[in-house]
Amino acid sequence: MTRKRVVRETVSLYDAKTNLSSLVERAAAGEEIVIAKSGRPRARLMPLEDTRALRVSGKGKGRWRVGRAFDAPLPDDLIRGFEDSK
Repeated sequence: MTRKRVVRETVSLYDAKTNLSSLVERAAAGEEIVIAKSGRPRARLMPLEDTRALRVSGKGKGRWRVGRAFDAPLPDDLIRGFEDSK
């Protein structure tokens, strides 16, 4: 789902540091906030496009197995195919 981004306000760097938590929540809700230093825009706080959870190691443990021939030598014709493609 794509959210429409709207710049609602420009906040000073001091106010951004003081209210960072609430500004982050507003950005996560879809707002785009400009942070200014000495009245000049310096940064933009905006929502992430991709918020999928990070991968967890070990989650697939026991769901697959490595075959006995996994590290066996490759067939000669396959090796020749790699060598010919150089």
